Amino acid sequence: MATLRLAITAIVLVVLWQTLVLITGVPPYILPGPAAVAASLLDNADLLLGHAGITALEILAGMLFGTALGCTSALLLGYFQGARRWLLPVLVASQAIPVFAIAPLLVLWLGYGMGSKIAMATLIIYFPVTANFYDGLRHTQRGWLELAHTMLPRERRWAVLRHIAIPAALPALASGLRVAAAVAPIGAVVGEWVGSSAGLGYLMLHANGRMQVDLMFAALFTLTLLAVTLYFAVDTGLKYLVPWHADLTSAPEKF
Repeated sequence: MATLRLAITAIVLVVLWQTLVLITGVPPYILPGPAAVAASLLDNADLLLGHAGITALEILAGMLFGTALGCTSALLLGYFQGARRWLLPVLVASQAIPVFAIAPLLVLWLGYGMGSKIAMATLIIYFPVTANFYDGLRHTQRGWLELAHTMLPRERRWAVLRHIAIPAALPALASGLRVAAAVAPIGAVVGEWVGSSAGLGYLMLHANGRMQVDLMFAALFTLTLLAVTLYFAVDTGLKYLVPWHADLTSAPEKF
C-alpha cells in the first residue's frame, strides 16, 4: 500500500511538472520537461551510476562514522558527569557553525578525495545521533534505575547502563538515525560542490557549468532516489532491531 501511494504521488508530481512547462512555455535550458530528463537518465545511465556509487559510499561511510562517534559521545555524556560539563558546550557550539563554512576547510585539510566528503557527512550526522541518544539515556524511567542501583553493588553500575538505560534509549536513538539518514546526503553533496572530481554533486556542478540542465535534473533525481532509498532502508531496519517500541511500527490514530 505504501508503494502504491508513493507511485501515485510521483505520477501526480510529474503531471504537475509537465503542466507547468506547457503552461508557462519556459525554455528547456531553464526547466526541461519530464521527457527530456527521462531521456537524459537513459542516455547517461552509466555516468550517473558511476557518480552515484561514489556518493553512496561517502554517505554510508559518513553514517557509520557519525553513528559510532555520536553513540560514544552520548554514552560519555550520560555516564560521566565531568564529560557533560566539557562536552555539552562543545556539542552546542559545533552546531552554530554553518556546514558551508566548514566544507572548504575539510577539503583543504583532507584533499579532494572521499575523505573530506565522509568527514562532512559525519559532522552532519553526529549531532542528531548524539542529541537523541543522550536524550533517551537521560529520560530512562527513574524507578528502573533506582531499583537497579539498590540491587547492584557500586562496581557494577556499568551493568545498569548496559542492561537498562541503553535498551530504554534505543527508540530515541532510532529517531536520531532517521534524521541522520535524511540529512546525510547533504554533507556529501556539499563537500562535492566545494571540491571533488567525482560524485553526483560534482556532476551537477559540472553540468550546470555546461548548461546541461537536463543532466542536472537527472543527477538530482538520482540523488533523490538514493536519499529516499537510504531513509526507508534505515527505517525498515530499525523496525526489526527495535520492535518493542510501538511508535516505530505504527502511528497514533488521532492526537
